[in-house]
Amino acid sequence: MSSDIQYGITASAGQRPGHPALVLGSEQRTYAQLDDRARRVAGVLAGLGVGEGDRIGVMLPNSFEWFEVVHGAGRLGAVAVPVNVHFKAAEAGWVLTDSGCKAAVVTPDLAGSMSEVPSLPRLVVGEGYEEAVDAAAPYDGDGWPTTMVYTSGTTGRPKGVVPGGDDLRRTAAGMAGMGARWGFGPDDVHLLVGPAYHSGPAAFAQTHLALGATVVIMPRWDAESCLALIERHRVTNTHMVPSNFIRILDLDPRTRARYDLSSLRVVLHAAAPCPVPVKRAFMDLVGPEKVFEYFGATEGGGTAISPQEWLEHPGSVGRAIGGNEIVILDDEGRVLGPREVGLVYVRPATAPFRYHRDDEKTSAAFKDDRFTVGDMGYLDEDGYLFLTDRRADMVITGGVNVYPREIEDVLYLHPDVADCAVYGVPDERWGEALKAVVQPRAGASLDEDQVVAWCRERLADYKRPRLVEFVAELPRDPNGKIAKHRLRAADVPERGE
Repeated sequence: MSSDIQYGITASAGQRPGHPALVLGSEQRTYAQLDDRARRVAGVLAGLGVGEGDRIGVMLPNSFEWFEVVHGAGRLGAVAVPVNVHFKAAEAGWVLTDSGCKAAVVTPDLAGSMSEVPSLPRLVVGEGYEEAVDAAAPYDGDGWPTTMVYTSGTTGRPKGVVPGGDDLRRTAAGMAGMGARWGFGPDDVHLLVGPAYHSGPAAFAQTHLALGATVVIMPRWDAESCLALIERHRVTNTHMVPSNFIRILDLDPRTRARYDLSSLRVVLHAAAPCPVPVKRAFMDLVGPEKVFEYFGATEGGGTAISPQEWLEHPGSVGRAIGGNEIVILDDEGRVLGPREVGLVYVRPATAPFRYHRDDEKTSAAFKDDRFTVGDMGYLDEDGYLFLTDRRADMVITGGVNVYPREIEDVLYLHPDVADCAVYGVPDERWGEALKAVVQPRAGASLDEDQVVAWCRERLADYKRPRLVEFVAELPRDPNGKIAKHRLRAADVPERGE
């Protein structure tokens, strides 16, 4: 296994043992310390019966321990299964049971979320974890972490994504390619702002550890704290989602001006479509040449776009990268031409994924050697991808297909709108009616008539919202996507459905 790994924390522990690998608050783990603790955690997990190919649940917040456990599992050749720390007992129990975890690591306050799997051996951080790690003999083995990530489950139960091919070799190649694409190196300082249990934030943090760089951990998101950490640690790059942009832009300009952000070289963003005005404003704040975007899924594949390309193709998420191919297909599987909207399919450059224990869903995701995760969009004449919406979010009102994202983009242009979500609700006359849930900017005075008039001036009448609701804050999943399923669930009882 070690012959496949030409870099990573073991290599950095030998080359630069005192270099900071992880920073959290006033504490840090050097590469020598992280390497030693990963080996000891591997020894503890082996004592719980975990071996090569076994799965271990990791239900931990952003912390030193999250990385120690995932890397410790990698030393054993075991597969780490990150579990969303916001899951309740039934949700966590489903992931731990469905994945076949042989053990789990959890914090005391999250231990109750494992009540549905009481017999599962567990290691509790804060209740015996340190003592067990200190007493363990370092495991003599090397290996890069392998994870099985579960999708967010917004259209059903979460699905475990099993990468195709030799995952270790695939991961190593992916890390090297990612580092080269964005120009990352051992002297970078990366700020982890998203949850490590989500595939995007974890991938970029792990890439930096693979390259011997430093990862600064945010235990929880806060806009001003983010700016303070960038200044304090001279952060060179970070990975964000559009909601992070929105929260930073919502800060008082005098607050933003207090922090020196000049060390930033690259800000990557993904996970959810970014409204054009929001991205333009954020580019103005940090520098237009620094904001890069990509589109991908836990299942694989993707596109990327540079700042210059985006300014020439505003709203695009880029062109295919890494040997992947992007095509747009209709419901019959025919390839659509430029600017024709259909399902976005990816022909991956690597071996295809499969959904764990779900051949039916795996088969449904593929047409021949191409897969989709339900995103809809189109390619322009230059091959740049534009996303219109999720297939599940498309609204059929009066027999006409409407993509809520188009309406949301118009609402974001309103100076008094901080955040918004548009979706369909049952309606006797239209089948579905468009509803807009709007989060006004602080101190703004906004009413339903203003919102409807704004949309009527800029959109065809059938696209205007028929219902408008105002909220103090929109619900978002930890990965930054607006939780429309929660909004819909609140509406159905109200409408007697």
